[in-house]
Amino acid sequence: MKNSPIILVTGATGAVGPLVVKAFHDAGYAIRTFSLDPPSAGIWPKDVEAHIGDVTDPTAVRSSMADVDVVIHMAALLHIINPNYEMRKKYERVNVGGTATVIDAAIAAGVKRVVLFSTIAVYGDSEGAILNERSPVRPVTFYAQSKLAAEKLVLGARSSDGQPIGTVLRFGAIYGARIKGNYERLTHALSHHHFIPIGNGLNRRTLVYDKDVGRAALIAGFHPAAAGCLYNVTDGKFYPLNKIIESICSSLGRKPPRFSLPIGPIRFLAGLFGAVSSIIGVKALINQEIVDKYTEDIAVDGSLFQKETGFVPMYDLKTGWDETIEEMRENNCFK
Repeated sequence: MKNSPIILVTGATGAVGPLVVKAFHDAGYAIRTFSLDPPSAGIWPKDVEAHIGDVTDPTAVRSSMADVDVVIHMAALLHIINPNYEMRKKYERVNVGGTATVIDAAIAAGVKRVVLFSTIAVYGDSEGAILNERSPVRPVTFYAQSKLAAEKLVLGARSSDGQPIGTVLRFGAIYGARIKGNYERLTHALSHHHFIPIGNGLNRRTLVYDKDVGRAALIAGFHPAAAGCLYNVTDGKFYPLNKIIESICSSLGRKPPRFSLPIGPIRFLAGLFGAVSSIIGVKALINQEIVDKYTEDIAVDGSLFQKETGFVPMYDLKTGWDETIEEMRENNCFK
């Protein structure tokens, strides 16, 4: 890889980072990473050049950018359930300010492409429609709002000769053996028979498997059609939530839950628990935001990225969850 283009991956120690590194490494590119935390042993190939630093530190970012051809910008403060208002400043500093720092350093270094990892959360609830890149955005959370602001910075980035260098990928909900968050909690709850669905489960979700995420980043980094563009990246479908639960249970070798709880009473109780917990200073196990997150409808069309770049998802719902559960078992995740 001595004369290969150099790829800089920010946030490479996160849940998806190693798979993105692997995708570019397997394709023969030289990889440099930039992350806040040192990589754990064996997280990626030995010839990967690791830089440690804060994405909001201009000096540290500039030092990692020398001779880089493509930047995959993943470093971000991720969604946190029920964050306090003070977290807004941190989201703006890391997700918006950090992105501005990366863009400035990339332009100065003559980088050819900056690919931002964003999220379909910027759309908000689908409310029965099917959303695409032309749909209005309605970001509700601090996280989604900060990612939308970061998108605008990347799409406005220009090289010294005025050509666009930014590409934004709005990913569906990413799942896989390393992913933390809602689907990890759902998988563990189902594996231990500790989960009862809320509502009829017909609200739709849009997903993408983590290994397909790495392949999408590889395509976006070099495809000429992607410069200056924004794309949704999904597995090509959207699924009722009860279908996702059935798929996870099938991969676990368990039957899906037989009963569900009514939405109205549960939302009322969640609001009551949230109010009481805030008074006594104890974190509630469930609140209205958790219920709303579980019952929201998110159906996003990812066909434009496939059409314009040739990206073809390799994993559907069954193959993705079968592999996820197999890898989680190999890693002793179900204790």
